[in-house]
Amino acid sequence: MTLPVPKEALIELARNAGAAILEIYNTEFNVTDKADKTPLTEADLAAHNIIVSTLEKLTPEIPVLSEESCQIPYETRQAWQRYWLIDPLDGTKEFIKRNGEFTVNIALIEDQQPTLGVIYAPVIDKLYYGVVGDGAWMSEAGADLQPISVVKQRRNPARVAGSRSHAGESLQKFLANLGEYELVSMGSSLKSCLVAEGKADLYPRLGLTSEWDTGAAQAIVEAAGGKLTELDMQPLRYNTKESLLNPYFFVFGDSTVDWSRYLAED
Repeated sequence: MTLPVPKEALIELARNAGAAILEIYNTEFNVTDKADKTPLTEADLAAHNIIVSTLEKLTPEIPVLSEESCQIPYETRQAWQRYWLIDPLDGTKEFIKRNGEFTVNIALIEDQQPTLGVIYAPVIDKLYYGVVGDGAWMSEAGADLQPISVVKQRRNPARVAGSRSHAGESLQKFLANLGEYELVSMGSSLKSCLVAEGKADLYPRLGLTSEWDTGAAQAIVEAAGGKLTELDMQPLRYNTKESLLNPYFFVFGDSTVDWSRYLAED
């Protein structure tokens, strides 16, 4: 695909947003609640402002949808064939806990599907970049990008990426049906990245998320040879309805497995 922005510029943008987050992370920051009772910090807004203002300069013709400016009516959004989808700080709860497992997420959505994604975890200085059809890469500690790919055949026991902040009864039942497994706990979109780099076989998300939580991760996972699907094993699509909430989903490397068969019967 033809990139609207050079790879280097997008990576620099993610790192710049991460640097702004770190400045606040190392202070006694304030936490407020948004209308939906989710937490908001100065870092969310600082990263949002950097990303949106930069993208508006780099690609003024491409609209931007960010978690912190998501009140754009569907009547407007549904005309978008191509747009940036941003989560300036994915994992605000992890940020507040100061465990380092939060990320900057930048995705390009085209025709309701993610085609490009950048995810940067500033505390651990780990960056993921993927272009669907072209490949996925990872950089640690500022080193050169190295190619990554999913594990195409599930391990036995399966390695399952799970959340530090979200674990409900549905997930417990799913894991019980799965049989033997090893759980790898991680925050934010880094769980999907574990699948993308082959360190986990599966990330089942049986809880609420929003489209900005998954856009960049889906692009990277699919660029690495994996999939992010709804529970019916069909690809997750974007900007198809008024609500920006996602259905529950799976992230996986082995496409020969019908992961939905491990779901609990109602």
